Amino acid sequence: MSAVAVLGTTFQNPVLLAAGTAGFGREVAGVIDLDSLGGVVTKAVTPEPRRGHPRPRVAEFRGGMLNAVGLANPGLEAVATRELPQLAARLRRARIVVNVAGATVDDYVSVVERLTGAEGVVAFEINASCPNTTTGGLEFGADAASLADLVRRCRRATGRPLVVKLSPALPDIPAMAQVVADAGGDAVSLVNTMPGMLDGRLGNPFGGVSGPALLPIGLLATQRVRERVGLPVIGVGGIRSAADARAYLAAGASLVAIGTAALADPRVPARIASELARG
Repeated sequence: MSAVAVLGTTFQNPVLLAAGTAGFGREVAGVIDLDSLGGVVTKAVTPEPRRGHPRPRVAEFRGGMLNAVGLANPGLEAVATRELPQLAARLRRARIVVNVAGATVDDYVSVVERLTGAEGVVAFEINASCPNTTTGGLEFGADAASLADLVRRCRRATGRPLVVKLSPALPDIPAMAQVVADAGGDAVSLVNTMPGMLDGRLGNPFGGVSGPALLPIGLLATQRVRERVGLPVIGVGGIRSAADARAYLAAGASLVAIGTAALADPRVPARIASELARG
């Protein structure tokens, strides 16, 4: 499969490592050639360091995985001065997309402003599934006004493309994708994890469901957004094979991001990219 022109740049192939899968690259650099991929989405970046939820943070079940990482990351300053420079130094062809999270709009804006000029960064992925503490904890992406404010404020903070990652639990994903488009967003990632719980299996009472169970949900969301809104889509959720990736691309996705399958075997994304290249 040929290169993909989207988000103001060209990806050498449509396969990305999803947010949180590769950290900031060093965690998997000895196992796979990151530069063989279309790009790497970093783990979430917040203004201050976060330790995340107590362990265990991951539990497998028949339909996939439940994770409760809690946005653990070293914080904005460490990412700007250490993590992104070392990741950019590893890559010559693969693109870097920075995943951004926060509890307030100001949190997101501070990360975007600080990293907008970082070497190698081509876009920001805005995690709209975080609870907005200024509105009682409702997810940014679940409320049209909050989502619009988040995207508009981030839009003013950067000229880089903005990709907004939406939850599969939303009652009308295309409607919220339209909010993203109207507020100045450039694309959406579909879908984030689905809220779930497995009693006693995690250190946190609940987490996010990922893996094969999300495949049909992500495919439908992708198709509906492409039909009704037209925004470019990064398809994510349940991709384990080249056939799964092709299904997202056939539904209208420009790029695909692989998460849970890469956690199980970091070689999967490169293998899928290679299979797609062979047609």
